[in-house]
Order: sequence, then structure tokens, then C-alpha cells
Amino acid sequence: MDTEKLYQRVHSMIMSSSKAPKYMSISPVKVADIFGVKPGEVEKGLQELVDSGRLTKSKLDYPPHNVIYQIPGVTTNRIGGQDNSIRQA
Repeated sequence: MDTEKLYQRVHSMIMSSSKAPKYMSISPVKVADIFGVKPGEVEKGLQELVDSGRLTKSKLDYPPHNVIYQIPGVTTNRIGGQDNSIRQA
């Protein structure tokens, strides 16, 4: 899986989010379908982007407790007015 193409897709998904700050819960299955690869390849690519510092991975502390991705520089601990609503995954 080309991590640069994955990053470009994820970046556009996050930036098109109406949430403040910008974040997105990304389904590896849906992204894999778009790229025509296996979900495991997308998960590996996302982890490489997190490890390289291009994305941050967190988990919501309130239901539905989704794993979310953010672009560094727009990260905060406030979503929807709730303090500490995100924790590092």
C-alpha cells in the first residue's frame, strides 16, 4: 500500500470533517475497498503514518468510543465541549 496516497486520502477526509477540531474515525474496510487492497494493509499504513508523526491516533472516552485520527497541529482535548474526551490510543 502506498502510504503517501493513503495519507492524501486520510488528510482530505479529516480536513473535510465539520468537527472542531478536525478529526475522523476511519474505517480500514471502507478505505481498503476504495484502494482495492486488504484492510490489514490499510491498518498497517495508518500505523506507519502514526509512527512517523504525520497522524495522531486517539480514542474517544465517551460512546461510541471510536478510534479517531487527527493531523498534528489541530489536536486538542476538547470535542463537543467535553474536557478530556480524547485519550491517546
